[in-house]
Amino acid sequence: MERVYTFLKDNIDDNYVVVGVSGGVDSMVLLSILKEQISSKIVCAHVHHNLRTESDSELEFVKKYCEENNIIFEYTKLEYENKFSESIAREKRYCFFEQVLKKYHSKTLLTAHHGDDQIETIMMKIVRGSSIKGYSGIEKISKRSFYKIYRPLLFLTKENIYQYALEQKIPFCEDYTNDLDEYTRNRFRKYLLPFLKEENPEVHLKFLDFSETLLECNEYLDRVLKEISKTCIIENKISLAEYLKVDSFLKKELIKKYLFDNYGNNIHRISSNHLTMIIKFIDTGITNSTIDLPLGYSLIKKYDFVELIKDKEKKEYNCKLTNFLELPNGKCIEVVKESNDTSNYVTYLDSNDIKLPLYVRTYQPGDKLVVKNMIGHKKVSDIFTDEKINLEERKEWPVVVDSNNEIIWLPGLKKTYFDRKNTGKYDIILKYY
Repeated sequence: MERVYTFLKDNIDDNYVVVGVSGGVDSMVLLSILKEQISSKIVCAHVHHNLRTESDSELEFVKKYCEENNIIFEYTKLEYENKFSESIAREKRYCFFEQVLKKYHSKTLLTAHHGDDQIETIMMKIVRGSSIKGYSGIEKISKRSFYKIYRPLLFLTKENIYQYALEQKIPFCEDYTNDLDEYTRNRFRKYLLPFLKEENPEVHLKFLDFSETLLECNEYLDRVLKEISKTCIIENKISLAEYLKVDSFLKKELIKKYLFDNYGNNIHRISSNHLTMIIKFIDTGITNSTIDLPLGYSLIKKYDFVELIKDKEKKEYNCKLTNFLELPNGKCIEVVKESNDTSNYVTYLDSNDIKLPLYVRTYQPGDKLVVKNMIGHKKVSDIFTDEKINLEERKEWPVVVDSNNEIIWLPGLKKTYFDRKNTGKYDIILKYY
């Protein structure tokens, strides 16, 4: 436990810190430790995932604990437009955390990931395949756009955490789904971890060392690739002359970087087979040829360069918004009657503040908006950069404007000063999904 205390002492010095608390033993132990070990004001951020009947009682449990211990409490209840997805839930969860961080002008988020989580994550990545950074698992400290995530419990096992909770009489909730074999992570936890811990009771610390070694390797590799890219990739084209000078390992990593810069969050659509095919395609002497890739992309090889292009460029659009609008990017904007979602996927508007009707259009160069709770305008292009939206996604990303062409919402990314609290005065609710 001393390593946890030292980690907090060395890293946490914000006026306010936000901690994600589910009510389970891990997060309740973290909350209790923070209460005793740091001088910052603590904001407990609870997410009601709206999946189990127990979620209501867990919300009340965490809320009551915070009231009794003079801890600031914030919560959100997630809604799912379609079938539940862990990735979407995670996206909504961190969107909520970021809202809480901004509300309290904090740059510090803490989560209760522990040593067993680290082992499970790394082993799952090895089984499924990943990148060097992916194989490193969970970082002790990871940087986000305007804040950092700290994970002080990575020094502890689940058993350590349970023992501490019992010794300190810390209340917590149990989630029965943690024992179900239908979840991949649970199977790793139940059948692989006991074997590893039997071989070495401190194996979680070995995995932590392994993680940090890979992260150091990845940081070095990023620096090398950044330098190589200056001569190898120009205006989103790979120079064949420069590429062929590169070591075979770095060639592969360079291609990965190039694909990620273009595919962004859709990079999972590129398999290891695709990567092998691409490298073979580039290394052959054949010129003026093309191979097809997922999501309508083609890789074109000419005499002196290779370029990834979109086969079917989407046209610009500017559509009047009535009740429902299906967008070219496969998503929708709908006028809904009610919602309690406070994420960037929903905005609450007062028709007296804007000029109707509303329109949904594509991004235009020079677009600016006034981000909610910020002073002054911000370029939409800068928001795209901050949120790591790739070039192809930007072409189709919806921008909601009123009849004066004033941007009132950048769906899924940013609300503007036109957005009203869901407990305040509004008569229009827009939902993006």
